[in-house]
Amino acid sequence: MNKPTLLVMAAGMGSRYGGLKQIDPLGPQGEIIIDYSIYDAILAGFGKVVFVIKRELLDTFKEVIGDRIAEKIPVEYAFQELTDLPAGFSVPEGREKPWGTGHAIYAARKHIDGAFGIIGSDDFFGRDTFMQLGAFCAEHCKADKLAMVGFRLQNTLTENGTVSRGVCQVENGFMTSVTERTKIFRATDGNTYYTEADGDHPVDENAPVSMNVWAFHSDLFPLMEADLTAFLQENQGDPLKREYFLPAFVDRLVQHGKVTVQMLDTSSRWYGVTHRADRDSMMTYLASLHQDGVYPPLR
Repeated sequence: MNKPTLLVMAAGMGSRYGGLKQIDPLGPQGEIIIDYSIYDAILAGFGKVVFVIKRELLDTFKEVIGDRIAEKIPVEYAFQELTDLPAGFSVPEGREKPWGTGHAIYAARKHIDGAFGIIGSDDFFGRDTFMQLGAFCAEHCKADKLAMVGFRLQNTLTENGTVSRGVCQVENGFMTSVTERTKIFRATDGNTYYTEADGDHPVDENAPVSMNVWAFHSDLFPLMEADLTAFLQENQGDPLKREYFLPAFVDRLVQHGKVTVQMLDTSSRWYGVTHRADRDSMMTYLASLHQDGVYPPLR
């Protein structure tokens, strides 16, 4: 059996963080976040990595990340480009913003055959996350049987601004729906809210949320192309900013009975660097993991 592939979404420039955070040295030996993800992914049995990046970042990624990681595991690159759309569609005049997480996965369709895990490059997910993701991809993942590693919302917030999360409903261990909520924050009153055009709305801090850690299968790409086509045909919202979110695509598959999504509970703690001010706490945490022997020097 072929080992599963790990798809890493790395096309973002980290606008809220203030730079290319994917290559910011955060570990005690100058490790970057993706060093930890790749180390854990190899332990979990993944056999190839596909980075989804912007084409103009290729040289930087190969120099700082890809060439070094390719010494440990095969590496390929897929490019998330605005013009990579289903036949008959073109980029709205003036649009510069990427099409979102769903489109990032779509961009990798020619590089993956079989089961694959999905992560972002900006976040630290912990070893247990990868062990569970790798095991599901290797043993259970099919076109109609997917999985998501779920984190509790309260464990994914930052004190330094807002975050976007896919808030999930779960029954009997399976996700029944996921709703993308942007601008989630903990207010001074101690409660947590998300912001929409009509104001702030409360959200349960114990709700399981998607951090876009998924077990997927390449046989879903035709369904994704059809769904992306429908998204573009709807032409709703600001054509220069609207995004094709991966959790929304999965939710539509679930609602139409095309897939089941098993919720994988992880003991790992999520850490992210959404904003520049998150950097110090992340560095302290990574240093503690090295001191405890969880990770050797990775650079």
